[in-house]
Amino acid sequence: MAERPARKAPQTHLAEVVRSERLTPHMQRVVLGGEGLARFTAGEFTDHYVKLLFTPEGVDYPEPFDIQAIRAERPRDQWPVTRTYTVRAWEPEMRELTVDFVIHGDEGLAGPWARNARPGDTIRFLGPGGAYAPSPTADWHLLAGDESALPAIAVALEQLPDGTRAFAYVEVEDSAEEQKVSTAASAGITYLHRSGRPVGEALVEAVRTLDFPEGELHAFVHGEAGFVKELRRHLRIDRGVAREQLSISGYWRLGHNEDGWQASKRDWNAQVEAEQEEAPAAS
Repeated sequence: MAERPARKAPQTHLAEVVRSERLTPHMQRVVLGGEGLARFTAGEFTDHYVKLLFTPEGVDYPEPFDIQAIRAERPRDQWPVTRTYTVRAWEPEMRELTVDFVIHGDEGLAGPWARNARPGDTIRFLGPGGAYAPSPTADWHLLAGDESALPAIAVALEQLPDGTRAFAYVEVEDSAEEQKVSTAASAGITYLHRSGRPVGEALVEAVRTLDFPEGELHAFVHGEAGFVKELRRHLRIDRGVAREQLSISGYWRLGHNEDGWQASKRDWNAQVEAEQEEAPAAS
């Protein structure tokens, strides 16, 4: 039996806040830089992400920081708490990493940190990870998500070649949360206003009523797990889109923080896949 290759240790970086600005009432942009990003690189995927590391109160770590040793030697309640965010931009020449945060006042961990971030503040993170980039051979693209997916959707739109056919839908609370995104593709973001409706309701409605063009689709659908489940079923069962033509996953789930969601995400996805493989196609 062949030995399984050793799992690559996650790359840890120490970044310094360069600047921070409020983009919309609920979106904060933080630009990170410094010598600690000397080994960071990104660009292969449009959904690159990093895992920010927040130290539990009252816990100190020895230098040099070693995430594997911490996890091996310390109880779980002394591990850094991770929060996952998309790489909105990476400028290697300036060594600047841009991350956009959805914030809800004092709720959560990363949002309040981003809201209060000041130049000179530091934070460690792991990464980058990533898996999706728009296929150059697809006839058209579908990009759909809520605020949490807007950074990745924006990066994808910015990188699509001139004239590429694409449909991009982003659900936000209201017009104040809209952002302008430049693209050479034959597309722009269609913003759907939640206006108090359940998360994902407007987005599911928009995709269900879209008149799909002919040809091969490459789709990116991310955001709250509930509507992602609905759209996965619609695309796989109702529309007959092959699994390999989809990048589709829940970034978060209502009623769960990231720790709870990540702990159950694999089982959730497996259950959804099983249910949808057994479901009959729409007539």
